[in-house]
Amino acid sequence: MSQSIVSSRPLDRRRFLMGSAGALAAGAAFRFPTPAIAQPAPLKVGFMLPYSGTFAKLGKFIDDGFRLYVEQQGGSLGGRPIQFVQVDDESKPESATDNMNRLVGREKVDVVVGTVHSGVAMAMVKVARDTNTMLIIPNAGVNEATGPLCAPNIFRTSFSNWQVCEPMGKVMFDEGRRNVVTITWRYAAGQQMVGAFAEGFTKAGGKVVEELALPFPEVEFQALITRIATLKPDAVFAFFAGGGAVKFVKDYAAAGLNKSVPLYGAGFLTDGTIPAQGEAANGIKTTLHYADNLDNAANKSFLTAFKAKTGQDGDIYAVQGFDAAALMAAGLSATKGDWGARAQVAAAMQAAKFDSPRGPLSFSKANNPVQNVYLREVRNGRNELVSVAGQAVSDPARGCRAQS
Repeated sequence: MSQSIVSSRPLDRRRFLMGSAGALAAGAAFRFPTPAIAQPAPLKVGFMLPYSGTFAKLGKFIDDGFRLYVEQQGGSLGGRPIQFVQVDDESKPESATDNMNRLVGREKVDVVVGTVHSGVAMAMVKVARDTNTMLIIPNAGVNEATGPLCAPNIFRTSFSNWQVCEPMGKVMFDEGRRNVVTITWRYAAGQQMVGAFAEGFTKAGGKVVEELALPFPEVEFQALITRIATLKPDAVFAFFAGGGAVKFVKDYAAAGLNKSVPLYGAGFLTDGTIPAQGEAANGIKTTLHYADNLDNAANKSFLTAFKAKTGQDGDIYAVQGFDAAALMAAGLSATKGDWGARAQVAAAMQAAKFDSPRGPLSFSKANNPVQNVYLREVRNGRNELVSVAGQAVSDPARGCRAQS
């Protein structure tokens, strides 16, 4: 007959530790199988940006800004790891459809982020509409993208050409300018920006005495600068960007016009270009949805992080890339990473509101940003804030059915 013997002696600490050690040793020899945890599939993001040519720095900063946000989230958005595919669009509209089809068809990306050049963006918008591919535009301001061609799958984290330039009309009139010359490249962005400025300026009571233009991306400005000197307007409103903006500002100053005919412009005239423009940029006033010294926590944090990542000072292009990633995160978070739930993703993105480095940011029914537009002046090598030229400016989205 067997007996069970139960000890009534308390278990002391030494005996407990010895027993635990034995159990651990036995466990080392035999492991219970654990079920594998399925990792979510990566979300493929296609960057279609200019990595060469006039707008190369702009494209690189958009790319860097987007990647910075993803890195800050641990490499994923809404629980989905992010995989990148890059295409250099070279700012060539004639190659844009093929490049877009490569990303959508061959690379099978889930979303396309691009671009800078408005002509390229127009081709991208058309492919995105035809294929129902999600497109986030981190710079190109061509009005049609969130106007007549607006669609639930097309978002912008930058601006419309109308949005950033129309407020400058009243600013310049209030500063006493009455007769003004405009100058730009002869392509969609340039024509729409000077058109928006003229709309605001003439509405305020001013007159555009002449509209000067040259083909994109030509930078032989001398004949047009001579024409400005002959006309002797109260001021000049200009749109150029990248390398073209550098040369125009330097040529304008070299001709001595900056001392007699004040130069104003869309913010891209001096954003990301001041180091190359040097003293020639001093005193230029521009309107844009960002200023280097915006005093908000998000901007301070962003500038510090961007400098640490790239060794360079962040600008509006980097901010727009950063916010493109934040907008994607809003959509993915709402669906717990399910990018296939497109209606819910799009609804969450349109409803997104966050504190961007640029200030309060939300989105219109046309999926265009609603944001402040700032008057800035180049001082001490920076685009420093002068005032708010327009509070919570929303593009009119003319022709967009979603807005009606």
